[in-house]
Amino acid sequence: MSENFEELLSNPLVVINLGLIKFSESLEKQSVEVLQVDWSPPADGDQEMIDLLDALL
Repeated sequence: MSENFEELLSNPLVVINLGLIKFSESLEKQSVEVLQVDWSPPADGDQEMIDLLDALL
């Protein structure tokens, strides 16, 4: 194992979580620092609407 990898694993874990709140709650119960980002796909994943929005930009 490289020294950089060992150093990475020896530091406290900090997680950025996108969307899935249950995942961040599970980590927090294990005393892991979590930054929860409320995110969802543009236009709720509707590809036709995404294409229309892209055309506006």
